[in-house]
Amino acid sequence: QVQLVESGGGLVQPGGSLRLSCAASGMDFSINTMSWFRQAPGKERELVAEITSSYDTNYADSVKGRFTISRDNAKNTVYLQMNSLKPDDTAVYYCRSWNPSRLYVHWGQGTQVTVSS
Repeated sequence: QVQLVESGGGLVQPGGSLRLSCAASGMDFSINTMSWFRQAPGKERELVAEITSSYDTNYADSVKGRFTISRDNAKNTVYLQMNSLKPDDTAVYYCRSWNPSRLYVHWGQGTQVTVSS
């Protein structure tokens, strides 16, 4: 019944911007930590950004200063604003929810981001 649906991916040129959205349902969204992960072909899935229920944030070093994670609890949605995109940002981006006890983790099915000229 829990569902996470990502959207907003696509093809952009280096230096461009995209905003990803993840709409959640079937959970108490406001109390959960929400995260964005990404996985490129042949590479391990890595944490990109995370935002807690108290709006604390955490970013991978590779995206600091370029990406911003935010959440809108009224819309049950978490966002990832991506600026100054690089070819190395090309990956499938996944949304993840994590409840306060860390007993329940859910993943979206991902959205493709391709950065190429």
